[in-house]
Amino acid sequence: MDGLGSKLNRFLNKKSIKYGLPFLVVIVGGSFGLREFSQLRYQFSKVSSVKPSDFKEAGVEIKKPGEVTLETEYEKIKKMDIDNWEQVRGPRPWEEQSS
Repeated sequence: MDGLGSKLNRFLNKKSIKYGLPFLVVIVGGSFGLREFSQLRYQFSKVSSVKPSDFKEAGVEIKKPGEVTLETEYEKIKKMDIDNWEQVRGPRPWEEQSS
């Protein structure tokens, strides 16, 4: 019985087994894991997007595509007074909010 234990111990301490076998297990196992994650990606990409009628039911107004442009937003920002402002500290999660 000692002969078998020592042979097994010697076999497991070889560099090719000690380092190579875990490496191969990670490579092969990783490929199976990657396949599962890729399958999830393609499975849920077929899910339909939110329709405008769903937004209206939730009370969210959607602007028309031509209504919001970079130029109109720039004009809004130009009208803002960015030189006079006051820094306001927001509440921390651990601080109690008093109403």
